Amino acid sequence: MGPGRAVIPPADLADHAALLKAVDAAEEALGGPIQILLNNTGGPPPSGVVGLDPDLWREQFEAMVLSVFWLTDRVLPGMRAMGWGRIINVASITVIEPSASLGVSNTLRASVAAWAKTLAGEVAANGVTVNTLLPGRIDTPRIERLDAARAAARGQTPQEARAESVKDIPAGRIGAPEEFGAVAAFLASPLAAYVTGSLIRVDGGAVRAI
Repeated sequence: MGPGRAVIPPADLADHAALLKAVDAAEEALGGPIQILLNNTGGPPPSGVVGLDPDLWREQFEAMVLSVFWLTDRVLPGMRAMGWGRIINVASITVIEPSASLGVSNTLRASVAAWAKTLAGEVAANGVTVNTLLPGRIDTPRIERLDAARAAARGQTPQEARAESVKDIPAGRIGAPEEFGAVAAFLASPLAAYVTGSLIRVDGGAVRAI
């Protein structure tokens, strides 16, 4: 297999029309339908769920949930026509163990996981797999921001907050982006043709449930 090529058409995740135009631009630049779709949205600020402004729920639902549905519906016909496709959704281990400080994220990512499980059963016979990755603490800017918020709430430094969080991870460290990427690459490959409808943790053992 030769080297790949990437194209980057920007779009606002909450703008339906812009998202569809971005897919059109990507397919035109690549010369064919999209075969692998990785849905990865940003996360809302830390919060609980009581007393939140309905507009906040609506805004985050548009960006974190509906954008995933729109993009997937747009590329699915091409995948089905080819008899091959990979849809990978990035959620969080909070789908299994909700975090008290990430109420909006818990709620919306769980809805994506339930949608993905339903979708997997609808498209499996077409050669299209649908899986959802559940990262734990991976060394990204998002985790840095959460550590800073946690530190501010507890009167700690971000470094102290991070060190405290690592104590709950059996692997004893935060994961590297490359480790997460390796799991995603497997799911996107022909080797994962019989893996669909799965929630796959990449968390260093942080989730203790079976």
